[in-house]
Amino acid sequence: MPDSPVPPGPAAVLFDMDGTLVDTEHLWWQAAAELAAELKVTLTDDDLPEVLGRPVEHTAAHLHRTSGTDRAEAELAARLNESFSSKVAAEVVPRPGALALLTELRDAAVPTALVSASPRRVVDLVLSSLGSQWFTITLAAEDTERTKPDPAPYLAAADRLGLDPAACVAVEDTPTGVASAHAAGCNVLAVPSAVPIAAAERITLLESLEQADLALLGRLAAGPAAAPAEQHPA
Repeated sequence: MPDSPVPPGPAAVLFDMDGTLVDTEHLWWQAAAELAAELKVTLTDDDLPEVLGRPVEHTAAHLHRTSGTDRAEAELAARLNESFSSKVAAEVVPRPGALALLTELRDAAVPTALVSASPRRVVDLVLSSLGSQWFTITLAAEDTERTKPDPAPYLAAADRLGLDPAACVAVEDTPTGVASAHAAGCNVLAVPSAVPIAAAERITLLESLEQADLALLGRLAAGPAAAPAEQHPA
C-alpha cells in the first residue's frame, strides 16, 4: 500500500508561554505562595486552579478573598507582578522540546504567535532570554480587554495573523488556557504542566513537547484531533 500523504503544516501555531514554552509556572506559584504566607494563608493543591494559568488579577482576588485581608486587590496584584518579574528575570528555562519545535516551525516558515496571560513586562523578560525572533506576533495580558479563559486572546492572535482560528493549532498547558483556545475555535495541543487536562474534542494530550512535530501539528489542523495520549501525572 502507498504511504499516506503527509498533511501540510498548520496555518499558524499559537503558543502559550508560562508552563508551555518556559518553565515559569513554579515561579508564579512561588510568588503566590510567598504573598499568601505574608497574609497568613498556606496555599495547597486545592488552590492550583485559582493560581496556575490565571491572570494576576484573578490570583490577587483569590488571595484577597481567602485571607480576608484589608489590603487592596490592586496592591496584591502589584506585589505578585513584582515578585514574579524578579524571579523570571533570574531564571528562564525552556521546556523540553520547546526550542526544537520552534526551530522546525521557523524552518518550515509556519507563522507563530505567543499568546500569554502574563503582563507585557514579564513577556518581554522571557523574550529577552528565549528570543523574540521565534514569533511572528506576541500578545500579553494588556493586549485584549479580556484574558484567558475568555477566547479573546486567541481570537486576537488569529485576527492579527489574518487567519481563521480553526486553521490554527494552539499549544497550552492548563485547563484555563485550553478553555480559551478551544472557545476561540482552535485545535488544541495540550501538554499539562501541573494541573490535569481532560480529553475532549479538538484537544490532543501529550506528555511533552518532545513528542510534537510539524507533521502532528499539520494533522491536528487538518481534521479531528488524534486520539489523546495518556497525560503524565500532575
